[in-house]
Amino acid sequence: MPSGADPWDRRSGEWLTGDLAEQGPGHAPGPPAAPAPPGAVADARSERKRATGPRRGSGDPVKALLHRHRELCERAVDPLEIAAGLEAHGVTDRTATRFRHRDVFSLAEELYARVPRNAEPRPEPAPLPAPRVRAGWVLLTLLPGALGAATVTGLRLTHGQPRPLVALGGLLAVALATRAALRHGPLAGPSGARAWRTATAPRVWRTATAPRVWTLWLLGYALVGDGLLHALLTGGSDAPPTGSPDGPWPTATAPVLALLLACAPAAWSAHLLAAGARRRLARSRGLEDFTAAVKPLLTGAFALFLAALGALLALCGTVLHEPAASAQALTLGALLLLARLLTVHRHRHAPALALGAAAATEAAALALPTAGRLPGCAFLTTPVETLVGAWGEAAVPALACATAALALLWHAGRTLTRASAHAPTGAPQ
Repeated sequence: MPSGADPWDRRSGEWLTGDLAEQGPGHAPGPPAAPAPPGAVADARSERKRATGPRRGSGDPVKALLHRHRELCERAVDPLEIAAGLEAHGVTDRTATRFRHRDVFSLAEELYARVPRNAEPRPEPAPLPAPRVRAGWVLLTLLPGALGAATVTGLRLTHGQPRPLVALGGLLAVALATRAALRHGPLAGPSGARAWRTATAPRVWRTATAPRVWTLWLLGYALVGDGLLHALLTGGSDAPPTGSPDGPWPTATAPVLALLLACAPAAWSAHLLAAGARRRLARSRGLEDFTAAVKPLLTGAFALFLAALGALLALCGTVLHEPAASAQALTLGALLLLARLLTVHRHRHAPALALGAAAATEAAALALPTAGRLPGCAFLTTPVETLVGAWGEAAVPALACATAALALLWHAGRTLTRASAHAPTGAPQ
């Protein structure tokens, strides 16, 4: 072996110890010496690493990422926990390619391997706490439907001047009950999101106000929108709505009551999704495995809600002797559920856009016939008249809500199937 050679034999993958490591060229190997102590071997390896530099060089991007997320990497019990944390901080598969990895989980595996750990085996990760069923939120989800049924009954039993008072009191009571149902239980979001809302109250207040306004508009249109559109297209009565299905503006109470009663199925669907995702997060060992397991869970929860809403629509239509308006009520219910699920799991931008687009479409359908009455603007009424003539007034909200719901369903399939959406901690997105 040449003089001054490294005592590490690259061919055999072993350390040359004793006289063999010290001999020059032409010397025969002497008797085997005792192996070097483990401490000396470790010191030699450390010296070699210091001499050759970092594995990826001084510009190692993974090393910089490791420094930023060292606490996350040190407390993680497996690479999946690191991957979920990276996703929660906005690291996507496209971002992982800048770190020379094909996806987030591959990057998380390297981070997990590069963090020094004790020789003692780490304990198995404890299952994440699954959401519990509490009597409080179960009763709160039943309250909007109960107050809505009481309001409809009061409108049916009263006539004349007391009717507006009953309607106003009922709307106020239903609004407060719905607010309480959305602030507790599965529809309220995790505690981490609440803390984040407190820390960024002004910005989140602006983000949350728009969806509330759009939701109120959509529910109001479901109540009186079809009758108002019919009156605008046919030049009907200009009298205000009376709250009865046979008035100048027919009021569709059956679909709205069914939507209020559907608060309970919506909460249970959100609970089943959250509980199932937490269990799968504890058992999965890769992001792809978790996504494959959660996709059918999301689809099942969504289908369960639609089935329950369809049954409630049929029941309310039969009891109130009104058309169930299944098409627009089902699409509106799907849109509201998906928007709430995304909001609960810290995705607020897409729901606001979808709800706003649906509300704007309905508002345009009412504005175009009104603008068409101006001289020379009759052509503005043509798109609405064509749609209503082919499918009826219900086609406007059904088309608007169905398009927005499909967009949110596609978005939910990409975001709610990620591990970071169901992790107990993480920054909101």
